[in-house]
Amino acid sequence: MNRIIECVPNFSEGNNMDIINSIVEVINSVDGVKVIDIDPGKATNRTVVTFVGSPDEVCEAAFLAVKKASELIDMSKHKGEHPRFGATDVLPLIPVKGISMEETMEYAHKLGKRIAEELGIPIYFYEFAATEEKRRNLAHCRAGEYEGLPQKLVDPAWKPDLGPAQFNEVVRKSGAIALSARNFLIAYNVNLNTTSTRWANSIAYDIREKGRVKREGNPLTGKIIKDEQGNKVFTPGLLKGVKGIGWYIEEYGIAQLSFNITDISVVSMHQVFELACERAALRGIRVTGSELVGVIPLKAMLDAGKYFLRKQKRSTGISDAEILKIAVKSLGLDELAPFDPKKKIIEYLMEDTSQRKLIDLSISQFTHETASESAAPGGGSISAAMGAMGAALGTMVANLSAHKKGWDDRWEEFSNWAERGKIYQDELLRLIDLDTQAFNNILEAFGLPQKNEEDKLKRTEAIQLATRKAMEIPFRVMQVSYESMEVLMSMAKTGNPNSVSDAGVGALAARSAVLGAGLNVRINAGSLADKEYVSQLLKKVNLLEQLTVELESQILEIVNGKIAGA
Repeated sequence: MNRIIECVPNFSEGNNMDIINSIVEVINSVDGVKVIDIDPGKATNRTVVTFVGSPDEVCEAAFLAVKKASELIDMSKHKGEHPRFGATDVLPLIPVKGISMEETMEYAHKLGKRIAEELGIPIYFYEFAATEEKRRNLAHCRAGEYEGLPQKLVDPAWKPDLGPAQFNEVVRKSGAIALSARNFLIAYNVNLNTTSTRWANSIAYDIREKGRVKREGNPLTGKIIKDEQGNKVFTPGLLKGVKGIGWYIEEYGIAQLSFNITDISVVSMHQVFELACERAALRGIRVTGSELVGVIPLKAMLDAGKYFLRKQKRSTGISDAEILKIAVKSLGLDELAPFDPKKKIIEYLMEDTSQRKLIDLSISQFTHETASESAAPGGGSISAAMGAMGAALGTMVANLSAHKKGWDDRWEEFSNWAERGKIYQDELLRLIDLDTQAFNNILEAFGLPQKNEEDKLKRTEAIQLATRKAMEIPFRVMQVSYESMEVLMSMAKTGNPNSVSDAGVGALAARSAVLGAGLNVRINAGSLADKEYVSQLLKKVNLLEQLTVELESQILEIVNGKIAGA
């Protein structure tokens, strides 16, 4: 899945599990959407549901959930401690992967329009989706809560962005919805080796954006300073977009700093952790670990791991699994309970485990699968696998060079090369399965019905489309494998001399990947009707093959020269 968004609707029901389950059921009914958390609260009489998926599917699930909530929840009878003004009270869309905030805003506006037109529910857009500055703040949009809606709806200054501006029978039951596009929010707790809530609060006040109350003289015991309106004056904290308090957790017997990081594109989890360590140490307190509440995007965890690797002057061009291990251990995310990336990272939660991937097989299994009677995996997937192995060897030499004794001042140079090699390696691994999938798509197209002329036309179009894809995938293998040779060339020239032969083997593998994938482009070329496209693509294939053979020769000349002079 290339594009992922998250939706975190808050429904004004936290006690009746039949209602909650009915809402969750319609969300789950949409293919491509996955519910990853359901958090009902009895005292607040409110349930927070978290689900993720591709943008169109998430918006469809959100609409169905709003519709179901409006049918089952009667706001005229609702009581709860949490501020609220609708059966679906807030409905935020959050970009996670492959989609910008601007695009997410467009989805929020389209979703709001559909809800208003089809369900007759008033919509107030807030945060990034807001239509005016005063509506960016959720608290302002929801001011007066449900009980204040009759007056609010007819107030020209607070006319809803979409939907009825009157407290009719539909609105009396459903209330209004605050709908937004916002950044990903992380609930994150930092563990302390103290039981003092006072000290925990003091550290949290140092860090959170709101800061601490300003006092005369002694910052802890002095007289509180107030403004002309009698409001307390605050000294701002160190990090914008961070909310925080200190508390004591009886279950664990420790004090924690409890933070909400409201925009992880501005403030990272590891930045909060490092600052907490610093401010705690000033008070003779030590941070012992931390706790992630809910889920997190993969990038945020990888950024944390890479941050700590760089502090150690270690290469960041290693596998995601190793980077995540460094992040978990450095942040102490496994101190209170095991940290399972498969259950905590959104992208991993979204993986389709029902489909077997070739890249998840052992080398032995992959080899036997290739040798079987099935025509796939075939030469295209094997070419991608050879390319991945070649890129992996270049990455290995870079990592060995980054950690070579006496080369400490060059670790960053080689780390950058290792990161580039890993990008090529990961892309070629992805192409192993894509090539086999492209071949299977051709078989499926040939298997389409031919009962009438319309069927035959659709079948022909499907075959042509699948054939074109079956040429594009191996051509991409050629491109990436050739590009990876830049890493191999650099490692042959400047990398750890003890591993120069590995750079040479990598070049051989990359060359074979390019030439092998070229054969797969050519074998499909004769079946494509668009001869102009075929002609242009084959020219590119020929050029790539020529450039690859020349570059391989140059790399091997360097490698053999160094081996001979060793």
